[in-house]
Amino acid sequence: MRFLRGLLLPLVALVGLALARSSTGDSVLIILDPSLKRDNFSIFFNDLEEQGYKLTFRSPKEAEPQLIKDEVAHFSHVILFAPDTKSYASDITPQSLVSLLNKNTNLLLALSTKQTPLTSLAAEFSLILPPPGTPLISHFPWRDTPATVIPVEPPRGNPIVSSNLPPVWFSGVPQALGTNPMLVPLLKAPPQGFASDADSDTGADALVEAAEKGGEGLWAGSQLSLVTGFQTLNNARATWVGGIDLFTDDFFNKEISTGKQSGNRQFARDVTAWTFQESQVLRIDNVEHHRVNETLPRETYTINDRVTYTAYISKYNPELDMWEPYSGVQDMQLEFTMLDPHIRTTLPPVPGEPGKYSLTFRVPDRHGVFKFVINHKRKGQTYLESTTVVPVVPPRHDEYPRFLSAAWPYYAGAISTSAAFVIFVALWLGGEERDPKKSKGAKAE
Repeated sequence: MRFLRGLLLPLVALVGLALARSSTGDSVLIILDPSLKRDNFSIFFNDLEEQGYKLTFRSPKEAEPQLIKDEVAHFSHVILFAPDTKSYASDITPQSLVSLLNKNTNLLLALSTKQTPLTSLAAEFSLILPPPGTPLISHFPWRDTPATVIPVEPPRGNPIVSSNLPPVWFSGVPQALGTNPMLVPLLKAPPQGFASDADSDTGADALVEAAEKGGEGLWAGSQLSLVTGFQTLNNARATWVGGIDLFTDDFFNKEISTGKQSGNRQFARDVTAWTFQESQVLRIDNVEHHRVNETLPRETYTINDRVTYTAYISKYNPELDMWEPYSGVQDMQLEFTMLDPHIRTTLPPVPGEPGKYSLTFRVPDRHGVFKFVINHKRKGQTYLESTTVVPVVPPRHDEYPRFLSAAWPYYAGAISTSAAFVIFVALWLGGEERDPKKSKGAKAE
């Protein structure tokens, strides 16, 4: 059996290289504007099909296939490539797109420099867009392309984006990020870039004035984002791309320099892998809790018990289409709460046991209804949440120790009182009897 397994796993891995699957499903609806030719995105679409995704196309104004029917989402992922469209079919509204996220459908949306319904929807995701008609501009480094076609260095050390990726060609609108902690920047603007009129750079003077007052100005520099992810509380993902040209065949094949291909194709692959929940997807398989030297959980715990809590974490492997034990989370915390955390401590991985995280601690000296809580939220990763309710009770009457060290003053008082009483009684009973003296006036009988 082990021999067969050893032969099958490499075969599955080889097949998985071509079929990288999503953890939530393989159906993809692509809403493509009629003004955009499908052939202009042939490499991007073919890559998705080679990875095992089932693509369905429709235009923004077509009624079928519907996004949601009978309160059920019909697709696992939606790609909205209609950046200039101002009117959509009745089933494509900002409310319906938000509803898709609530139903765990992932979204990939492309923006443009024009005012569209997507512009107002982006504000709901804490994305602030510049005024219409102000794309990102950069005159550095020198190149033979327009100022709006910019090579952008991908982030280094980002687990979502492949390492050592060549610069990515970008043309589109930047986004200023709000304070929402669910935002995940995937591609930042270059430091020398700014948003302004593409033809005359008339907005540059305003940026210079803002820079003199302090800072780079709102629409300039690396504080702007070009590709931004957003992960909801139910772990659905939406990615906003500032320009649809990033996915075109022209940008895929365009060279950064002589003989050096751009990183657009791999970057697009990384973005869709994160958006479609292929990468950075974690889950809690199981949690256990029990007293030390026991194996089964208790319905109640007693104050000052020594309790062991264990969680099993796995990570999705898109190449094998399976979940694997994962011990790479180094900063997971465990809380033991009753209204407020009474204990908050690190839940470390167990060496030599992949996917197992365990901790032993002493239950607080306070009774009530407590909860074991894991609430792990990190940018780019699936949120890990687990809550287990356990009552904590005082010891039973027969569980207290026979003698309490804190009660020795009371013991001494009781013993001394008892001893004094015994001595008094002994002296009283054992004392000499004396006849009472007769008075002189008493008559003899």
